[in-house]
Amino acid sequence: MSVSQTNSLPAGAHSPLMTTYRPPVVRRTDWINPLVMLSLAAIGVLFIKSAERISGGSEWEQQIIWLVVGATFYFALASLDYHIWVKYAWVVYLGSIVLLLLLWSRLGQVRGGDQVGSGARRWLGFGSYTIQPSEFAKIGTIIMLSFVLAKSSLGNFRDSLAMLGKIAVLVAVPMMLIFLQPDLGSSLALFPTVFALLYVSNLSARFFVTVFGLFLLGVSLLWVDVKHYENFLQVNHLTAQEAHGQYEKLSWLPLKDYQRDRVASFLDPTLVDPQGIGVGWNQKQSLIAVATGGLTGKGYQNGIQARLGYLPRRVATSDFIMAVFLEETGFIGGLAVIGLYAILLGNTLRIAWLARDRFGQLLCVGVAVLFMVHVFVNIGMVQGLMPVKGIPLPLMSYGGSFVLTCCILMGLVQSVYRNSREAV
Repeated sequence: MSVSQTNSLPAGAHSPLMTTYRPPVVRRTDWINPLVMLSLAAIGVLFIKSAERISGGSEWEQQIIWLVVGATFYFALASLDYHIWVKYAWVVYLGSIVLLLLLWSRLGQVRGGDQVGSGARRWLGFGSYTIQPSEFAKIGTIIMLSFVLAKSSLGNFRDSLAMLGKIAVLVAVPMMLIFLQPDLGSSLALFPTVFALLYVSNLSARFFVTVFGLFLLGVSLLWVDVKHYENFLQVNHLTAQEAHGQYEKLSWLPLKDYQRDRVASFLDPTLVDPQGIGVGWNQKQSLIAVATGGLTGKGYQNGIQARLGYLPRRVATSDFIMAVFLEETGFIGGLAVIGLYAILLGNTLRIAWLARDRFGQLLCVGVAVLFMVHVFVNIGMVQGLMPVKGIPLPLMSYGGSFVLTCCILMGLVQSVYRNSREAV
């Protein structure tokens, strides 16, 4: 058989998402990702339980339930041919938008009033259960962008403007709805994912230069705004707690003051929270936990910061679970977990390379980059290298919606592998 015959599509098999035709492959399973996922999930459960040792609580038991449900979704999605999502991409995307809009219905729940003024509207309540639509919006956005980019041919910057406009709308809608909750961390987590997908789609370098310039402009505007905020506090002899909600009415940036506090406390902790008992408290206690963990840690359930309540349980089991882990396992334990994440992300990118078509490739790249953003920002936040953001650690942090999102996304990756082009 000639090469041209091998690469030609049989009658009725043409699809704009397929670059070349390849013979059907025998279904197989990638065991690397599920084993790493199981390891990270087990570590998460153990250290959620450790953080609750004295204060009590059953979050570690609830986490196991969510993991079992997540595993069910994982295997169900892995057993499906991922090309089914080409047909239902719009349905998944619009469904995630509807969930976000429902936050402003009677189902929406407001929490965290002590921290964010009027509270954050991020949860939908269904009886005794709640979900975070922003997490599922990440799934819908990745599937939708992968579908749109896979069936489109991006050329130079000018020729691609119409497609870029469409992509901008598709991304802006969920991002704005998430930002209005308010949830700045989750909305910003989508940015790197979108850029990675555009990069894989071979968009002109001119686009990335332009975006980088806009990024620098945005950072500069944020820096100026925060400096004005700090000056506002000094001139009026106010602390961040006393001025809560006042400056946001004067600023031209659509940020809440508690969000400015997080950025300002990162740039100048002594000004916004001079005593370290306000917005900077959690990160300060996290740094103490990391520093006192040393090389090998204090031993399982021997940590102090979370166990005695210095690191509040509501964050110790979720966004700051890595601080609990590092205090009890030390630098060596931290390296081990980072190694597990490196294997997970590296293997996901390997599966992207093996994908039979652009849609599968883009799905895997989108999942890998989203996980990488969560890992990078969360660990950086715990170690004081980044401002505090509500970005959990994949598979380790407590939270049902995020656990389900991680399992669903990794189930899609497994599906891509099961339908990949080589038995490797």
